[in-house]
Formats: sequence, structure tokens, C-alpha cells
Amino acid sequence: MQRLGTLLFVFVLVAAVAAQDYDDSPEAPPPPALDNCDGVFLTYTFISRAKEFPHVKNASAQAYAFKSMATILNAMDTDLKAWNMFIGFQHHEILVSANGAVITDGSDLPAFVGNGTSFSGFPQTDLLNSIDTAGDMNQIQVQIDLTGTQFGLKPPAVPMPKTIKLLNDGFKCPTPTKKGSNMHVCCVKDPKLKKKKTKDITDKFLPRQYGDLNMVYDVLQAYDNNYLAQVTIDNDNPIGRLDSWNLTWEWMRNEFIFSMKGAYTHKKDPADCIYGAAGQYYQNFDFSQVMNCEKRPVIADLPPEMKDDDRVGKLPFCCKNGTLLPPSINETLSHAIFQLQVYKMPPDLNRTALYPPQKWKINGVLNPDYTCGAPRRVSPSVFPDPSGLMANSYAIASWQVVCNITRPKAKASRCCVSFSSFYNDSVIPCNTCACGCPDDLDCNPNSSPLLLPSEALLVPFDNRTAKAKAWAKLKHMSLPKTLPCPDNCGVSINWHVASDYSKGWTARITLFNWEDYTFKDWFVAVEMDKAFNGFQKVYSFNGTKLPQLKDTLFLEGLPGLNYLLPLSDGKDPKSDPKVPGKQQSVISFTKKHTPEINILHGDGFPTRLYFNGEECSLPVEIPSGHDHRSSPVVLLPLVLVSVLVFVFIA
Repeated sequence: MQRLGTLLFVFVLVAAVAAQDYDDSPEAPPPPALDNCDGVFLTYTFISRAKEFPHVKNASAQAYAFKSMATILNAMDTDLKAWNMFIGFQHHEILVSANGAVITDGSDLPAFVGNGTSFSGFPQTDLLNSIDTAGDMNQIQVQIDLTGTQFGLKPPAVPMPKTIKLLNDGFKCPTPTKKGSNMHVCCVKDPKLKKKKTKDITDKFLPRQYGDLNMVYDVLQAYDNNYLAQVTIDNDNPIGRLDSWNLTWEWMRNEFIFSMKGAYTHKKDPADCIYGAAGQYYQNFDFSQVMNCEKRPVIADLPPEMKDDDRVGKLPFCCKNGTLLPPSINETLSHAIFQLQVYKMPPDLNRTALYPPQKWKINGVLNPDYTCGAPRRVSPSVFPDPSGLMANSYAIASWQVVCNITRPKAKASRCCVSFSSFYNDSVIPCNTCACGCPDDLDCNPNSSPLLLPSEALLVPFDNRTAKAKAWAKLKHMSLPKTLPCPDNCGVSINWHVASDYSKGWTARITLFNWEDYTFKDWFVAVEMDKAFNGFQKVYSFNGTKLPQLKDTLFLEGLPGLNYLLPLSDGKDPKSDPKVPGKQQSVISFTKKHTPEINILHGDGFPTRLYFNGEECSLPVEIPSGHDHRSSPVVLLPLVLVSVLVFVFIA
């Protein structure tokens, strides 16, 4: 009987071991390469996958649910702060969950990561060193459990990523070693990289970085169950801009916003608190006065008339209706500040348990797209003492979020450019679907746009079809069976090379506003690779060179004439098409400093053009007198309707 009990125990033990081997998240032994790593050791292990519905015959279209695990281990004798790991997914992966980390750019789950993505630590943002922790794996290593969907790789092939690497500054990563369902790499500090000098006396905090848009989350006062935070937004890009900005982030530990100054949230609904974890803990709390209980609040700036309000205003740089201009236009309007009282939840009920929100995103109206990184713990911010004495006060804790402008993807711009010239009487309009394609495709989204007569730029796209067909017939150009789609852009800009003579040349720029929105304090930045040094003067706008950017001219409206008016009705709304808001100016260039420039060859056209910081889509062709699509060289200037500018004085 005793022997039978022993055999039963052994059987149960073997079954338990077998079940553990079948577990979806096994702990594989560390590779031998870890023993020789004196840097940061990264691994990726593919665990399992299963066919998802619907089941299809096309192997490349079949979806599989997969599970994998990534680890990052600090094998150095110093701490690794704000770790950032890149995984080069390549099988059209859609990430559903990532326990132990967040996607660095703040993407919401599920997220398409088929081109690779980077992960940042949360809640464990830093990896301590083994010496100071006696080799405690919980403090020197992070494990990321990944779940998602991938396509197109039929078993028994293993869907591994292209690469894994550490993105922290100052590290070099060789090509990872792959073996079956595992890959690993040891990233070490670059010995050639010189350490930047910082004002911090110690290395306790990360140095501050600077991007196009810099946000700082400062904790000014801390209590057991709540704290006062201040958010500062600085626009540091010479042509970056935000209008009517909306800022979002995600609370990761069930926090909620009790009150705000200098900003407000779009939604004020206490239901998420009352019926959620906050209502269970703060049972006698009056949630009717709470500003916001959402996990992902949407925060906006206050209007100027609330600037001096005793309850929500009286903060420096607040209450500008969400306008953030470049410092080159207005230094005062390049900053924004607001404060919020944040309530915490267990187990964070002490003064030092402070966690910033994650997944920061900010956007505006017809502005550049900003991609924001994860919050980085930096040295506490310094403020002048409110007493007026020659003293400084410090924040209790500070985190920095750096956002950078990303170039728009194809067919995803918000503005576009058309090209025309004195030596060609056809206009090359904006690219087909430059700002996106219509939902109901009764047009061709992939064909080239039709050449137009210059007066066609003055009418909406819906009214251009007859003009385009008539122009093609007049110039003996063939028409496709299905006409190309419109550009769908709210703002379009025409760049016209107006003249060319021995000592110089001129261009004319015209802005068209097809939106029901007035652009105040608009600006245009034009990159001219070959003509920049010959710039002389802009006649109807303010124009200057931007020393911060390569070969870039900066144009803006004159004082009192800095409004780009919205789309309006024609003289007879029943028969006349709508009229866009317009602004126009001539720009002169000299050939003294650019003797090699060839205007007839196309050197007079911009290589990049930005409207309010947003990069506009440029045509893929340049007007030429020798192009088979072009019509004979005829001087036909662009005739525009007079621009009536209304100046509103507050």
C-alpha cells in the first residue's frame, strides 16, 4: 500500500511537470550567451499559435492567434533607466495585449505592429543592476507577455521577428542570434559615444531631451491619496504648430481627475467613478463635483475670456483656445500650462507612490502629426519662489514626454500643392487622393490627376470635371475610362513660376481654403534646394529665411491680413460654385548667388512645402514644355478673384 502511494505521488509529480511544459508561458533556461554579456540582454521566444476564424484556403490570408514572450535583463554594473525595446515584427501582426510594458508611441490595443514597434516599461520603467540588488531578478529583468494575431506563415514555419534591439541612447546591438523559436542579443554601450554634459550633479535622473514638442508632468503637492500636478507644453519646432489642441493619456492605476485649472476635459461624467473601483473605495465621496473619471480623458485648452477666472484661470500661458504657435512667430503663444488635482487608488495611498499617466497623444486642426514617447523621469523642475524672494522652489517629481513630428503617409496629408508655370499653360493639380480617398469609390484612386486650365483651380473639385474634359479635348489629351479621384484636401496651394530673365526670376504662391474654418495667423514654409540663396523679397506677405531649417523660406500674412478666410457662396448660390478663401503674393529671386539655376528645367519649384506645420503633398511631375502631356508654351497667368479680407478686432 505504501509503494502504491509512492507511485501515485510520482505519477502526480510527472503529470504536474508535463502540464507545466504545456503551459502557454514556459520559463526557458537562459542561453549560454548571457554569461558573456556585460550589457543588456534581450530575448524573444515564440510560444504557440492557433488558427483563427474564418478558416480560408489562401495561406497568406489565414489568421493565427499567437503567444510569445520577450525579456530584457540588465547585466551591467549600472542601472538602465527608461528602457526601450524594439521588436521587428514582420508578419502583419496585430498586438492584442502586452503585459509588463506599453507601446512607446501610445498606440491603443489592438494595434497593428506589422512594421515593428517599440515597448517601454510600465510599471517597471528602470532596470537596476545586479550588484545593488544581490541579483534580484525581479529588479534587474522584465518579462513582456505578448498576445496577438499574425497572418500568412503556415505551420510548421515559426513566425519570428526580423530583429530585436535596445533603443536607449548610447547602446549598440549586433545582429540577433536565432535558433528555432528563440532569438537573443547582447546590447552594449558604445565606447565611441561621448557622454553629454548635464546640469544634474548625480546620475539619479535621466537628462532632459528636446524634440518638436516637449511636455513636462510635474507633481507640485503630494498627499496620501491625491496630488497636484502641472502639465507644461512647449512648442520648440520653428514651423511646428497646434490649433485647438486636444491632449489624451491613459491612467494605468485607476486614478481620476478631481479638478483642473487652465484646461478642461470634454466629458464630465461621474458614472465611471460611482460604478467603478473609485466608488467602492471612496464611498462617502461627492463625485458630482469631479472633473473626469475616464481612463482616457480628452483635455482641451480654455478660451481667452476665462484667463482671469479665479476658479479655473490665472495661470501663465493658459487659456489661448488651444493655439500653440512656433516660437519664431510668437514666443508667448508657444507655451501652454494647466494644473490638475489627481486622486489615487490602493495600493498607492502614500505620498511617494506617484505614477504619471502613459500613452500620451496630442493633435490639432490641420496640424502636423506628433508621435510622443513614454514619460521619462527627469530631475525635478525648478520654479521661481512665489514669495518673490531670490529663491527657487522644486517640484516633488517630474517626468518629461517628448513628441516629434512625423511625415504624413501617402494619401494621408491634410494639404496639397499644384504646380504651374509661364512656359506651360496646363496646371498639374494636386495628387489623386492626396488627403485620402472617398468612401464610395466611383473614381480611380490610383490614376494620375488630369491636367487643368489655370481658372479651374478657382472652383471646387466637383465643378472641375467639365473643365478638365474640355481642356483634354482642346489639347488632344486622352481621358481614362474612369476619372481620377479628387485630392480631398481642405487647403490647397498653387506654386506658379511666373517669369525668368537674365538676372532673376519670380514665382507666385496662392493659398486656397476649402474648409468652413478660418485660419488665423497662418504661415507657409517652403524648402527650396536650388533657389534658396537667391531669395530677395515677398511682396504681399511677410517673408524671411529660417536659419534653423535647411534652405527654408518662411511666409506669413501681414499684420491685420493674417486670416485665411473659409469657403463662401458664389454671387448666385443657385448657379455659381462656392468660392474658396484666398491669399496670394509674388516672390522675387536673383540669380547672382545661384548662377547655375535652370528655371526651365524645374529648379524654381519647391522640394517641400508646409502649411501651418503640416507637410503638404507635392505633385510627382513638374511642368515642362517638352512633356507629351503638356500643351504648347503660352504665357497664361493665373487670374484670381480679388481677395476680400475681413479683420476682426477683439
